[in-house]
Amino acid sequence: MEGRRRVLTLLLCLALPLVARAGEPLTWLVRDLPPLTIETGPRAGEGAVDRVLPLLMQALPDHDHSVVRVNRARALQMLQEPALSCDPELLWTADRSQTAVYSIPMFATLTNGLIIRHQDRHGFNGFMHHGALDLPALLASPNIKVGRVAERSYGGAIDRVLADAPPAAINAHHGNDAVASLLQMQQRGRLDGVLGYWPEVLYLAPQEQIAGEDLEFLPILGVPRYQNVYVACTNTVQGRAVIQRLNQLLARLRTTTLPGYYAEWLDPASRADYLRDAQRFFTEAAVR
Repeated sequence: MEGRRRVLTLLLCLALPLVARAGEPLTWLVRDLPPLTIETGPRAGEGAVDRVLPLLMQALPDHDHSVVRVNRARALQMLQEPALSCDPELLWTADRSQTAVYSIPMFATLTNGLIIRHQDRHGFNGFMHHGALDLPALLASPNIKVGRVAERSYGGAIDRVLADAPPAAINAHHGNDAVASLLQMQQRGRLDGVLGYWPEVLYLAPQEQIAGEDLEFLPILGVPRYQNVYVACTNTVQGRAVIQRLNQLLARLRTTTLPGYYAEWLDPASRADYLRDAQRFFTEAAVR
């Protein structure tokens, strides 16, 4: 009996280092959102956030990391659950900040606008002011239908317009391929416009047999050109500790590495402007 106890004690001692090395699970929540994250298609895994995610993991060596691909609605739900989860590509909203803890701004992206077919441009001229679209007036006009991704934030200014818009003017699409589906609906004449990021649409359009030159991007009146992207984690003791550690890394990367990761996905003219503006992004108030 004594010998059995010694064997059990020895086995327990040998197991302790393995237990000590087992870190707390941390689930990273990502979705197909080119050019930030690209699950399939050209340059899969080479999006701006795809490339920074390994750096975030390396900064947290005490955790066991896993990556799951979920749509926006599921990601927001998981951030409210007790298990430790983090989303590396989230916009800040007041509602989300009640249930998730945010990092400092990670980097800035071009803001959303309305994507239309070039052949339909004449129908939008009456809503354009100084080169930008009066979105509230457009949505209040009869027989207008604009597509959006359900649960996606388009930035504070656009979100407020959508909240006040007539329900009949908005088509909210769920699913992992929502933007591609909305573009197809637009091609069939079922939508007048699609809210989205221009770089994302230019990436997806050829895969949907849509020529990029047949589409046009309309900036929204009153919306700044750039918006910040954040890491957000479960608002728990563990989640707040993760964010505190990541903030130290992001403070360095956002002025060096991260702007280049995103800029390479922009057209040459936008790329030059973006890299110039990136020098001052984080010396001014955060864009939300």
